[in-house]
Amino acid sequence: MKLRDLAKGSSVFLGVVVAGYLSTIYVDQRFATQPDTSSPASSACIGADGSWKNWSWPNVPALSPKCK
Repeated sequence: MKLRDLAKGSSVFLGVVVAGYLSTIYVDQRFATQPDTSSPASSACIGADGSWKNWSWPNVPALSPKCK
């Protein structure tokens, strides 16, 4: 392996790491939920018809309780 190849590979690796780090910062700022203090907190639950309540994300938590 030549020194030139090592430098090129290292720069690509460093670029990917920096891009990944910057994208996580963007995702955290863009999609992080802000706590809503105006209403009482409610947790995800399963309704009588089997649908999810109080859950806005496409994935659902496993083993959630039934709604009261």
